[in-house]
Amino acid sequence: MLVLGLNTAFTAMEAALVRDGEIVADARETMARGQDKHLPALVQRLLDENSVTFADLDRIAVVTGPGSFTGIRIGVAYARGLALVTKAACVGVTSLEAAIPQGMEGAALGCLAGQKRPPDQTWWVQGVSAGQGIAPVIEVTLDLLLPMLEGFHAPVFMDNADALGEAAAKLDMRPLLPSAITAALKGEVFDPAAHPPSPVYAREPDATLPEPRA
Repeated sequence: MLVLGLNTAFTAMEAALVRDGEIVADARETMARGQDKHLPALVQRLLDENSVTFADLDRIAVVTGPGSFTGIRIGVAYARGLALVTKAACVGVTSLEAAIPQGMEGAALGCLAGQKRPPDQTWWVQGVSAGQGIAPVIEVTLDLLLPMLEGFHAPVFMDNADALGEAAAKLDMRPLLPSAITAALKGEVFDPAAHPPSPVYAREPDATLPEPRA
């Protein structure tokens, strides 16, 4: 099975190719803006350099967030459109799932920094078992996160972990690094029906559509 993985949820756009559990190639460009214009070219170049065509793709895996609202929207829209054209199944992988290595057995917790400035720090949190999320992503404050981690023995994949203070020393802390490669690896084994490419926005957008006139 050949899978194309995409990650545009953060300050870079990434694409990766995975075939039967083996990484074929990947590409990355740091680009906080303009991803909508450059993502198709990045993917085309990755495919061309590895003698792959869109018709060869069996699945497309895309990181669905949380993360940059605009980045998530661009990546998910592109993945969905590509799936319609190629007829390849499209799989959604959350940012937390895409940060925890494929093949890792047992439970883990992913904690992605949301609001980073104290005293209003928050994290987007998702429990993961055997590589898959076991509950929806939720946003929690530090005063709620600390009790969740008390006595926690499974690995914690987290950024902005310094905010935990002394509590971090009692935990199995690991860096949280969502990637298109991990998304592709998981997209190969996830059930597309259970992991649709639906955006995971941590909060509602600030702008709303006007109410229809009577």
